[in-house]
Amino acid sequence: MADGTVRVEIEGAVAVITVARPGKLNALDIDMLKALTAACDEVEANAAVRVAILTGEGKAFSAGGDIKAWGGMSANEFGHAWVRFGHRVFERLATLRVPLIAALNGHALGGGLELAGTADVRIAEEHIKIGLPETGLGMIPGWSGTQRLVKRFGPQIVRRMVLGGEMFTAEEARTLGLVDAVVETGGSVEAAKVYAARVASRGPAAIEIAKLMIASANGEDNGTAVEALGSILAAKTADLKEGVAAFSEKRPAQFKGEW
Repeated sequence: MADGTVRVEIEGAVAVITVARPGKLNALDIDMLKALTAACDEVEANAAVRVAILTGEGKAFSAGGDIKAWGGMSANEFGHAWVRFGHRVFERLATLRVPLIAALNGHALGGGLELAGTADVRIAEEHIKIGLPETGLGMIPGWSGTQRLVKRFGPQIVRRMVLGGEMFTAEEARTLGLVDAVVETGGSVEAAKVYAARVASRGPAAIEIAKLMIASANGEDNGTAVEALGSILAAKTADLKEGVAAFSEKRPAQFKGEW
């Protein structure tokens, strides 16, 4: 599917989501956030998809939020229409049913790093830089940079990026745990596809359950993980089949406590 700013291409068990606004270094605006939500819907609805790749078109992965998109907003609009909405979109990416691999083809800065942080695995090209430069503009990271990134990368590395404005090369990011692998320039998407094939070859139900359990252990999305796993288990029981049958037949259910 193509909508101009975000493309979704299905290649067998792999969905490739491409942020495509290269003239603006893939800086995100409201329309792109909406398109990312639609991309998540498309991936979730396709039962054949077992893993997804997120990448950018052109020279950058993403330069973050488009300043022109939010710079003229009132404080109230900024908090609700920009920050809270962006949070919902990034949460959707972070909790995709399938594993998400970020192929960092270019710099991932500010909201771009927060976007990359929604992925389960990050593969960076050797020339890129990573950072959270928002405080240099008098702003703070608003799309989970001080929340999800702290949980996934640790508080000290986030402090260095946010408080000190430190930027890291791909290799530095690898040693710090910000990315999982570094490849040559131009090779991130292909490397992500190789890793995606590895993920897709494993048991899809086990992968989905394991992703939920890992998120829960990391303090992310605990309620969803518990209820999703519990509901899947309940849906497989004989008691549920009996309950549904009794409702349809307008009779009292005869539960036997059978799993």
